[in-house]
Amino acid sequence: QLQLAESGGGLVQPGGSLRLSCAVSGITLDLYAIGWFRQAPGKDRVGVSCISNRGRANYADLVKGRFTISRDNAKRTVYLQMNTLQPEDTAIYYCAVDFDSDVCAQLKPYEYDSWGQGTQVTVAS
Repeated sequence: QLQLAESGGGLVQPGGSLRLSCAVSGITLDLYAIGWFRQAPGKDRVGVSCISNRGRANYADLVKGRFTISRDNAKRTVYLQMNTLQPEDTAIYYCAVDFDSDVCAQLKPYEYDSWGQGTQVTVAS
């Protein structure tokens, strides 16, 4: 059974950093692309970043240059390093698996097939 478990969220001041983790079990991780998404209150879920099975990364314009996605297949974990956080980054952050692809070409929620429960990130002073 596939399980995704996000962790690492919390409260941080503007300009601060957090590293999110997505622990994956139940699949061979290096066969799939993994995405990070976020959803703010009253807003749609939007793509943040994705990474292919070989480490090719893609980023939404709003986070490019501030966030870095990486994966450690041996540890069965995908990371999202978030720097220079801003209040507009406040959201629940989710990781997800695309069962149909091992590449990272889309940041659309509907392209992803299985989701974790999310971890809350709050950026405020």
